[in-house]
Amino acid sequence: MNQFLQMGANTVLSSPKGNVTVSYEISNSIDISLTAFLLTDSDKVQGDSGIIFYNQPQSSSGVATLLPTEKVGNTKVHKINFDMSKVPEGITKIAITLTEDNSTGFSNVKNLIAEICTDHHIIQLTPSSFTNENGIVILELYLRNGQAKVKSIWRGFDSGLEGLCKNYGVEVESDEQSKPSEPKTIQKQTPKEPDKTLTIPENNNRQNMLSPISLEKVKGKVSLDKGQKPVIIDKTPEITATVSWKSGTDYDIYALVYTKDGKQIDVAMFGAKGTPPLRRFDKGAVEHMGDVGRNNQSTKTEVIKLRLNDNILAVVPVVYSAQSNGTGSFYRYQVSMSIDNHNGTSVTIFAKNANNNDRIYSCVPGILHNTPDGVIISPLELYSEPNSERRPKLRMGSSNMVEVIMDKGPINDNK
Repeated sequence: MNQFLQMGANTVLSSPKGNVTVSYEISNSIDISLTAFLLTDSDKVQGDSGIIFYNQPQSSSGVATLLPTEKVGNTKVHKINFDMSKVPEGITKIAITLTEDNSTGFSNVKNLIAEICTDHHIIQLTPSSFTNENGIVILELYLRNGQAKVKSIWRGFDSGLEGLCKNYGVEVESDEQSKPSEPKTIQKQTPKEPDKTLTIPENNNRQNMLSPISLEKVKGKVSLDKGQKPVIIDKTPEITATVSWKSGTDYDIYALVYTKDGKQIDVAMFGAKGTPPLRRFDKGAVEHMGDVGRNNQSTKTEVIKLRLNDNILAVVPVVYSAQSNGTGSFYRYQVSMSIDNHNGTSVTIFAKNANNNDRIYSCVPGILHNTPDGVIISPLELYSEPNSERRPKLRMGSSNMVEVIMDKGPINDNK
């Protein structure tokens, strides 16, 4: 059963549990992000945990979970699951919002559609027409007399994410005009040890940033799975990224480095189209320790050493199995990546979501963000399209965090 909801109208949901999907026609000129705000009766967030976005995709209560963006033909789809029966104390409403991060504006977004699905009941929200807006509140999910309801909003902001943050009680401060605005929540929650409040690093090319995130400062041996919240580890003089796999195939690893001036540097023992091999970058700040090749060991490893400096914003290790290497299923050979700071802390990400497809050649287990407070490790577990020999591409995304775009970089040289 389908239902249409006009702007400003509200209706009761058939179930407190469901999902919101937002889809639109893909274009190289637009870059859209979905963000959810968990709000009190005063329409304000309670703290950092009240913002759900790609780098903090799940609320601790389970009331909202942001899923990875998908491409379906020429359409891009954002989806967020919700369960209003899990609304935490003090929260009465969830605002679902969009930002257009290339400052192109939503007037250039074609075939924008928002839908809510509960118990196979679909509610389609009719969008408003837009001009220069680059931030939109699409809808609000809320509780009224014990019932879960939705209201169609479609309210636009010319100031994008900054306008949304101010609207929901996120204070935006700017020390000088040349620096980006830095949102900070007005009502801060004081984290307990071992949590650490982390300010996302600045980048002068971005206009807006999300609120600082409370991340857990971890020690010892830690395992992360795709979809889990990032962690932060102490930054030591030397950190190693080690990729391991069962013997039987010849993987290669390389590192994509994103610098402070917005450049991507590929540190790899082999080249790609227009990108020559480079074993060491920035006097060994990122260094490949050599190709292991084929051998009879039961477990094989390749290592990249990191001696991080202020010029490096992020490092993305990539696991690669070329067509000439033979079969390379990341599932079959049990690929994993471990980040070790050699001060008692290691974080491991396993390729648990891989399948047996031998024609998927690239895997990105995670990304490391270099900050003054430590190294943020985010589990990604991204895979290339079947038969794609293209490297990933890095870009600065919303909230001033580096993003990984699969299959958009140069084609790897034949090995």
